[in-house]
Amino acid sequence: MAKRSNRPGLRTTAIHAGETPDAETGASAPNLVMSTTYALERPQGFSIHAIGDDAPYIYTRWSNPTVRQLEDKLAALEGAEACQAFASGMAASAGLLLSLLSSGDHLVISDTNYAGTAELARHTLPRLGIEVTAADTSDVDVVAAALRANTKLLWIETPANPILRLSDIQALAELAHGAGARLAVDSTFATPVATRPIELGADFVVHSLTKYIGGHGDALGGAVLGSAADIQALNREAAIHHGGVLSPFNAWLILRGAATLPLRMKAHSESALAVAEFLESHPKVARVLYPGLASHPQHDLARRQMDSFSGMMAFQVADGPATAARMAARTEGGLRVIHYAVSLGHHRSLIYWIGTDEVVGASFALEGAQLDAYRAFAGDGVFRLSVGLEDPEDICADLDRVL
Repeated sequence: MAKRSNRPGLRTTAIHAGETPDAETGASAPNLVMSTTYALERPQGFSIHAIGDDAPYIYTRWSNPTVRQLEDKLAALEGAEACQAFASGMAASAGLLLSLLSSGDHLVISDTNYAGTAELARHTLPRLGIEVTAADTSDVDVVAAALRANTKLLWIETPANPILRLSDIQALAELAHGAGARLAVDSTFATPVATRPIELGADFVVHSLTKYIGGHGDALGGAVLGSAADIQALNREAAIHHGGVLSPFNAWLILRGAATLPLRMKAHSESALAVAEFLESHPKVARVLYPGLASHPQHDLARRQMDSFSGMMAFQVADGPATAARMAARTEGGLRVIHYAVSLGHHRSLIYWIGTDEVVGASFALEGAQLDAYRAFAGDGVFRLSVGLEDPEDICADLDRVL
């Protein structure tokens, strides 16, 4: 076995980071602490601004032992100094954006990313006096042209939802920092198993814990990771004042999922490649977008930036809406293994039709060259497929029946 550094491996980190046996009972599994308040041994301040960093647990919106265990585990997996957990991925995204940006600031955001974040940036932030430019962040020159003197944050998502377009994290971190801005990366599709953006220069990493890290489709959650100082400020502003904190019960469920994340992501990635190769050879499939395929237009970047290629893909067929109707039908003619449902990163496979006209109009507001660039990837629409942990042969057979 090859010699390595003293730093634990990813699988060991996923299981043990943030967790120790209970000091009183010796319980090996993490405790679930549902209490909203804590009995104190000495008086503490009533406002969070009067509380020091070494304060005990006081109120669960401020901090909670079970949530803290999850935050410590995620920080170890990402190689970050600290983590702030939130009630959902959108709460994490909104918390970071609304805490960092003020009236007069400028945000550059990927023109293709998770719809909720896209709509928040396009509809809500401008109403608060924040200037927003949507740019194709897969093109470094386009991003460079979008940056301004008042640009405070560059926000990217890689791979991007739903078309699996990639952005070069290291190049964009250098570009943002050179312009006096900071870089946030939504790495939900990749997970820390595939990509660790902080190692590539990012200031913040955002995850929807509802997806791969939780992994079982039964707990909403989100997280932002970064430096200790940045996360402390985010706790004071977004968690305590905005209030979108993670439930301890959901944190406990997500802790269970995170422990098996490396093993699950290996299976997701291996099965996804098999399914992607099957779809690419299928006569009714026009195009498959999966970073692990040599046909992906950014496959070389994927190989440089990702340790594995995750379980997400998109593909085009000639009659997307009609095929979606067949897939969703709860009859013998519909899907039997895959669920026709939104979300992703669960142990079961999920698929959903995303029509181009709808998403570029309602969520992305693309037109002109940006719309052309999106259509170059997506055509009139794509099926977004989250490959689960079923046998890949069964996933392929299910798809073959309905295509």
